Amino acid sequence: MILSVVFVIASGYRPVIIVHGLFDGPRQFMKLATFINMTHPGTNVITVDMYDDMYSLKPLWDQVNGFKKVIGPIMKNATDGIHLICFSQGGLVCRGIIATLPKHNVHSLIFLSSPLSGQYGITSYMRHAFPKCIKQLVYQLCYNFLGQKISICNFWNDPHHRERYLKSNKYLALLNGEIKHSHLKEWREHFLGIKKLVLIGGPDDGVITPWQSSHFGFYNSNETVVEMKEQDWYLSDVFGLKTLDARGALVHCVFSDVEHVLWHSNWTVYEDCIEKWLT
Repeated sequence: MILSVVFVIASGYRPVIIVHGLFDGPRQFMKLATFINMTHPGTNVITVDMYDDMYSLKPLWDQVNGFKKVIGPIMKNATDGIHLICFSQGGLVCRGIIATLPKHNVHSLIFLSSPLSGQYGITSYMRHAFPKCIKQLVYQLCYNFLGQKISICNFWNDPHHRERYLKSNKYLALLNGEIKHSHLKEWREHFLGIKKLVLIGGPDDGVITPWQSSHFGFYNSNETVVEMKEQDWYLSDVFGLKTLDARGALVHCVFSDVEHVLWHSNWTVYEDCIEKWLT
């Protein structure tokens, strides 16, 4: 693990911090940094260089604590606030950061194809972690003490083994308020500190399964997708998503013909649904 930060220039726009996803690192986001400085010249673009490549399999709470040590001081120095762009698994890391930083100043939180409601699918990308396993059996690996030490298991959400997920999961179920805990009210208040929440994903992603998880939708026990507004934790507003939506702070962007690894280098995605939220 490399503890460093990649900087690109500085000026009057709010700083943009990028948190990478599973099996990647800052090098994959050079084009996105270029896009940002083309449209907002001089923006301080910070791609945090931590938990890269295979280190991205570290438990998500470990990653949250590591990223906070870098992002926290940047926030303190940004009197006008910051923007967060969080890709794939990085979106879940960002959710943990937001939940546990009591005085965050995140203006726009942009989730770029992130499994916000979990993952239930072994795509080619996921086979790096589970090379010989079918999705129906992953719960046996994930839903135990040792499994929860692997990042993917922290958001593996098997709709056919709901009770075991709720009993064993130590990350996503806590963030989504699917199980009660003493920090729930506090985390909700922190989540509501976001000024704009942008959800980006699409049907041709090929990795996030179901792809609607990038918009807080997910499978029921019949593997039928239940959309965000029909989810129990939205209806009960347990972590504040419904409140954000009601105040007009929630933006949905759906794009076809974009593969998972290309979201952050697609100009149309950037121009239509990222650029406007980085002022």
